[in-house]
Amino acid sequence: MPLVYRTGVYLVVFRNRKRADIDRAAYEADLAAMLGAVHAMPGFLWSKAYAAPDGEAVNIIAWESEAHSRAWGRHAEHARVQAKGRDAYYAEYELLGADITLHHHFEAEL
Repeated sequence: MPLVYRTGVYLVVFRNRKRADIDRAAYEADLAAMLGAVHAMPGFLWSKAYAAPDGEAVNIIAWESEAHSRAWGRHAEHARVQAKGRDAYYAEYELLGADITLHHHFEAEL
């Protein structure tokens, strides 16, 4: 596949650390529900999650635009789970958003 150039991507990076007393089963259930919901949102492109050995987790979500990302922020069930996350799941988190002005993608033809 040739090198593809694309513009119009908005990335959200969610860095977080879970609380020591987290209810893991409840967290996993809410995470599964939110993944299903976000994948169904208009403008959603892809998401990836990473965990570091020191306990920090990073989620990256790509959207077609900032407006699509903000619509996810206003999604009623997402807002409910966000509040629950502040109360019960996260010791700390940071949310970053940025317009990506240049995006290259390459896949080797094997």
